[in-house]
Amino acid sequence: MADIKDPENTIIIELKDGPVVIQLLPDVAPKHAERMKELARAGKYDNVAFHRVIEGFMAQTGDVEHANMEKDYKPNRAGTGGSDMPDLPAEFSKLPHERGTIGAARSQNPNSANSQFFINFKDNSFLNGQYTVYGRVLSGMEHVDKIARGEPPANPDRMISVKVAADAQ
Repeated sequence: MADIKDPENTIIIELKDGPVVIQLLPDVAPKHAERMKELARAGKYDNVAFHRVIEGFMAQTGDVEHANMEKDYKPNRAGTGGSDMPDLPAEFSKLPHERGTIGAARSQNPNSANSQFFINFKDNSFLNGQYTVYGRVLSGMEHVDKIARGEPPANPDRMISVKVAADAQ
């Protein structure tokens, strides 16, 4: 596992294949980083499915509103399923959408991100300046690469648990 330098701004996502350690970027996107910590601390991300996983692009999750979705539930692919908290304003930056970065999923409205996020499988420069980048994978990207593909996957992988590293010690 990665050497954690800032436990308060580090998220540990437990996947079936092992832990994924994410460094949040509160200096770049403070509201998005704070929201992820708030939802993680409330247990809202635990057992949430990766509902949109596109080979060579990204893995999307975080629809806490439909966390325990029925087998035949088709999540809204536009990133509109969220939490009971208000949507977040865009926090665009110059940070590129590179492999392992965490981006805020949203609808067509730039200020509609809420709880959903995606992890880039590769550099996706076409997203730069259009979606908020608020974290990056420090370790465990090999586990992210094994997430079941599909929109939605037939048997979606789930985030077993999501914790703030400061709370997990």
